[in-house]
Amino acid sequence: MLNNLIDFYLKSHPVTIGVLALLAVYFLVLNWVFFYRYFSITSWLSRESASLEALLLGATTVKENSFLNNFLQTSNVISKEVLGLGMLAATKEATKGLSVLSVIASTSPFIGLFGTVVSILGTFTHIGQTSGTMSIIASGVSDALVATASGIFVAVFAYTYHQILKRKSYELVSYLQMQSDAILARKV
Repeated sequence: MLNNLIDFYLKSHPVTIGVLALLAVYFLVLNWVFFYRYFSITSWLSRESASLEALLLGATTVKENSFLNNFLQTSNVISKEVLGLGMLAATKEATKGLSVLSVIASTSPFIGLFGTVVSILGTFTHIGQTSGTMSIIASGVSDALVATASGIFVAVFAYTYHQILKRKSYELVSYLQMQSDAILARKV
């Protein structure tokens, strides 16, 4: 196994190795962003769910650890505008990291394809300099396709993580909106 990796490294074009290194960094970043955001949003969602439940059971305002509490405390008057401002701030906070995952999901296949194209060009150059056989072509193309496969691999995870976090963010904003509506309904 280790010999295969060393052989791949020695035969591959430097651009392909660079592309694989960049995709590895992408993969580390997207996993860090996902797990950090997932656990923080899940925790936040739990707090907002408890606050909404308390409101539905008769509490007069949101719990202290609710995101909307910060906005209600800064204003003497509970208004639709103040709660709307809280909703906008919560939406911004809840969707942090989604753009990173979106960029990784959309660019990684192209980065992998770039590495493949450069590696195939290198293979054809090598064939032109020697009396190339089909085994040289097959070997060069199969090594080159590793970059494309890596790009698609990273993109699948980035897109999946993006969708999971997007759904969690939507759920969180929905809880906040329900709390806002409950507060405004009690005011009237």
